[in-house]
Amino acid sequence: MDNIEVIAFYLPQYYPTKENDEWFGKGFTEWTNVGKAMPLFKGHYQPKVPADLGYYDLRVPEIRKQQAELAKEAGISAFCYYHYWFGNGKEMLEMPLREVVKTKEPDFPFCICWANHTWYRKTWDSEKNLLNKVPLLKQEYPGEEDVENHFYSLLDAFKDERYYKVEGKLLFVLYRIEDIPDVAGFLEKWQKLAKKEGLPGFCFMSYVDDPARLSHLTHESCEANIVLNKSSIESIGRSKKVRKASRFVFSWLSKTMKVPLNVHYYSKIRPILSPSIFKQERIVPTLLPNWDNTPRRQSGAMILKDATPEQFYLHCKDVFNKVKEKNNKLVFLKSWNEWGEGNYMEPCLKYGHGYLESLRKALEKKP
Repeated sequence: MDNIEVIAFYLPQYYPTKENDEWFGKGFTEWTNVGKAMPLFKGHYQPKVPADLGYYDLRVPEIRKQQAELAKEAGISAFCYYHYWFGNGKEMLEMPLREVVKTKEPDFPFCICWANHTWYRKTWDSEKNLLNKVPLLKQEYPGEEDVENHFYSLLDAFKDERYYKVEGKLLFVLYRIEDIPDVAGFLEKWQKLAKKEGLPGFCFMSYVDDPARLSHLTHESCEANIVLNKSSIESIGRSKKVRKASRFVFSWLSKTMKVPLNVHYYSKIRPILSPSIFKQERIVPTLLPNWDNTPRRQSGAMILKDATPEQFYLHCKDVFNKVKEKNNKLVFLKSWNEWGEGNYMEPCLKYGHGYLESLRKALEKKP
């Protein structure tokens, strides 16, 4: 498809950190849960095993280079790195992006998504049939000084010639814009700091995985809104008012009965993943190759069954057809490498380069 550009969310949780060692055990990374996942029913593809790149460590620069080469071949235009700034100067998982900026490698465009949410340890209490959520790192918003410090912590990235721009402006994504106490103040401050530092300014976009969240007025303060219609999958045929309750019931029953109940055929929910809202000019659609968070939730997972590269190709065509007549032809992809949620593009043992080839084919780009 001419002029359509795809940006892939990129998870940096693939190297050990001091905090993860303390919380989950020495050497913990995203691979820890991915590798020990077990199939929950006949034909369930678990564990998902990486192929070309193996169980990689993002401290290795060759891995980051190979990821970029694979993404280029598939027609992906940029990575959007998840960025964790908890306030008061506390960062997490910042090393991969810092190394990309410092070493100038790989030669591949990138932008940033501020994943502004509290980190929890989530465990299932089988005796009480309850999901326990224990805060590990609380997302805080200390005030204007922290807003400025946050900007300057990323200044080298913003000044990098590879940083992805929309109509000449730096693309910056806000994961939970509703949670920022003074959104207008934050956006205005960063625009002023950008001008002060000789930058072209920001193109701010917000992200939602439920279109109902767009009713919050803070989303109107952004140039565009990135939408993934995932929440509707778990409540097919139900009104928006009972979605949250139904998701809890699915999870509770699955954990209690030790049988996955939240299982859906990808072919049947594919229309849900490409809603008519994607035709709106300020809406940026999100592609979803798969979803299976068994490594994180076990029997309480939501699973998209038979989410094959062939089905993903059809999904890409669905979305691209809604975008092709728009001026805004930007599309996001969730995700490049979220193996713990089962949404990844990187080669695996079962499908090889299938997802990458499906995207390239849908974009009509020659190998």
